[in-house]
Amino acid sequence: MRIVTLNANGIRSAHDKGLAEWMHALRGWDVFCVQELRATPEDVPEALQRPKRSHAIFNPAERRGYAGTALWSRRAASGVCTGFGVPEFDREGRYLEADFGAATVVSLYLPSGSAGPERQASKDRFLLSFREHLRALRASGREIVIVGDFNIAHREIDLRNWRSNQKNSGFLPHERAWLTEVFDEIGFVDVFRRLDPRPEQYTWWSNRGNAYANNVGWRLDYQIATPGIAATARRAQIYRERKFSDHAPLIIDYDFAL
Repeated sequence: MRIVTLNANGIRSAHDKGLAEWMHALRGWDVFCVQELRATPEDVPEALQRPKRSHAIFNPAERRGYAGTALWSRRAASGVCTGFGVPEFDREGRYLEADFGAATVVSLYLPSGSAGPERQASKDRFLLSFREHLRALRASGREIVIVGDFNIAHREIDLRNWRSNQKNSGFLPHERAWLTEVFDEIGFVDVFRRLDPRPEQYTWWSNRGNAYANNVGWRLDYQIATPGIAATARRAQIYRERKFSDHAPLIIDYDFAL
């Protein structure tokens, strides 16, 4: 099973940069997740509405041009859930869950707090409520893979300029502690880090300056999984040969059949 995740920063913008062409050419993927859709299903470019040999699910925000998630799969999902029961965030299309046999894949888009105190407060409310949902998922007995933009760099290795960002959203102590709890107490696995312990492995770069060219980035995009399916992960790649948004696709291969 190959899972791909990408914050598209607008599906129409990513399409203009060749996303559909790359998606069609990329071999072997089983589930392809997108965050920050920023479009209604009708506004999604036709080439991405029904790609060949795949099924598309869209979970747009009620507010046009904002947030939203999507998921494409080679196999039709046996069950779909749009939201995790918190209206503030379900209205923003931040959670899309699809069941495939014994496994569940979630496309997730956490709020960003970088726009100011009000948005940070919203992000903190998300962290608080989503913690309990993660516990419920972990207790379900299913194999779970949650992929997407978490808007948090977990450790110092996960961003270039960690010293100067300790008071900035995305690297605040309580955000990092929340991720530590997800891994160490709730029991999900940071699959990329299980496979790749190297520094300077980032998935997001600011559009300011020459951050992308100089690899001054943050690792904000994750695939976290229950231990059983995480143990089958074999290969991980941050794809940088083409640039579709300010994030890069994260691709992980699992020895697990949907």
